[in-house]
Amino acid sequence: MRIINGHRAIDLSSKTRSVRLEDIGAQFEVRRHPGARRLTLRVSRTRRAVIVTLPLQCDLDEAGTFLNRHIDWVRARLDSLPNHVPFEDAAAMPLRGTPHTISFTGNPRTRVITVDDRQGRRPSIIVPGDKERAPDRLTRFLFDEAKRDLAASVAKYTRPLSVKATRIGIRDQTSRWGSCSTTGALSFSWRLILAPPFVLDYVAAHEVAHLAEMNHGPRFWALVKKICPDFETAKQWLQVLGPDLHRYGPPHGQPVNSPPAGE
Repeated sequence: MRIINGHRAIDLSSKTRSVRLEDIGAQFEVRRHPGARRLTLRVSRTRRAVIVTLPLQCDLDEAGTFLNRHIDWVRARLDSLPNHVPFEDAAAMPLRGTPHTISFTGNPRTRVITVDDRQGRRPSIIVPGDKERAPDRLTRFLFDEAKRDLAASVAKYTRPLSVKATRIGIRDQTSRWGSCSTTGALSFSWRLILAPPFVLDYVAAHEVAHLAEMNHGPRFWALVKKICPDFETAKQWLQVLGPDLHRYGPPHGQPVNSPPAGE
């Protein structure tokens, strides 16, 4: 099938395919779902993706027709999204809820990232070394900072509940801020390091409570309140402002590269 998209035609022949819609700057995904009874269209705020869901019996050609019929709606939704903020020199980004300015110095004498938070000026994240590799280096730094803060929060909350996490992982997930497996492994989004500390703390408390209660029933929320009494404020912050954290840094799904040898 070919979807005509302004300046170019896009071939779409598999059941699920993600392609680039160059003129609107978004990913287009077609998905089949056994429970779908009609075609649906949505725009993912976190991934800046346009997603068409089809019933199993629906012909793939209909996905392109359906998208083109609603292209003005798609454009309006995409235009309403906050702009993506890549990691580049002089860009502004939050760190632990405070606005910072990124500084790629190009200084080859050190590879250590530092934070300059002297009073009287906006804090800066100083990223030395090769400027081409600086975005990857900054992303890895933020992963490490998130793991450090989350490990401390998890340790703080496991003690009063007498539970133990078997592992703490940091990922770039889009559908949730944290998760807890039946084996006791906790996983968190690195983007929590961009939020105020009380928000990161709440997500840690939420997942620690799952180590005792693998549900969202009354007993679970009682445990969350026991270890994090003001959790409602953080929960509301995530609902209102959390989606904006996804606009910073590398696009979702882009791997975080390890620093080259010698860095």
